[in-house]
Amino acid sequence: MTVTTKQLIQWKQKGRSIVALTAYDYAIAQILDQAGVDLILVGDSLAMVALGYDTTLPVTLDEMIHHAKAVRRGVKQALIVVDLPFLTYQESIQQAIHSAGRILKETGAQAVKLEGGNEAIAQTISKLTSVGIPVMGHIGLTPQSVHQFGGYRKQGKTPDAKARILAEAVAVEEAGTFAMILEHIGADLAKEITEKVSIPTIGIGAGVYCDGQVLVINDVLGISDWQPPFAKSYVNLRENITQAVKEYSWEVRERKFPQPPS
Repeated sequence: MTVTTKQLIQWKQKGRSIVALTAYDYAIAQILDQAGVDLILVGDSLAMVALGYDTTLPVTLDEMIHHAKAVRRGVKQALIVVDLPFLTYQESIQQAIHSAGRILKETGAQAVKLEGGNEAIAQTISKLTSVGIPVMGHIGLTPQSVHQFGGYRKQGKTPDAKARILAEAVAVEEAGTFAMILEHIGADLAKEITEKVSIPTIGIGAGVYCDGQVLVINDVLGISDWQPPFAKSYVNLRENITQAVKEYSWEVRERKFPQPPS
């Protein structure tokens, strides 16, 4: 049975933790879905881990749609959420509706995600949800604002910063989001937000008290050449793949692969 946005809210009420991971292609998405992941996020992190950019800013809407379509073809059960990339929703509400509408129409994904919780973003979320587009929020460290933050720094360290993030969480919920990402904030603040809002919180570097957790799949599989301090690798595929390629290369050069006909 396909996971729905309403189901995530029901799981929060029941205390059932939500499992989320990113995916950017058919093969990985199919594996995650068959492994029982609840939510697959086609994150704009693909700019960095799949396309080789230094930040998430350069990825385009067309690129997000391209990758999301591949993910959709590999998924039968998980809820698919797609990031709205930088400058595809900030200019106007009309731009946001057009961008989000394209994602839902062209990819078959069930929801979009956008960053921030200020008044303008809350108004955008409210309009999107009013026309039937499910929206996931994202507060705390918002990577599209990396230059404003001066790097990928932990957020909510001061009382004022904590109060601002808490207010953004409330605004995002009131605007109609079905869930929100809490990224790189203190566990105490994440706990306060999780207890205050009625929608699920999905943490990434936000401690154990969130209603679920998400990580970048490249970090989980140990493919990345760098990963944030809050991530965890469950296998070192970078090392395994390197060894496999070296063995293949040696066999080809030594004419041991393919085997000669018997």
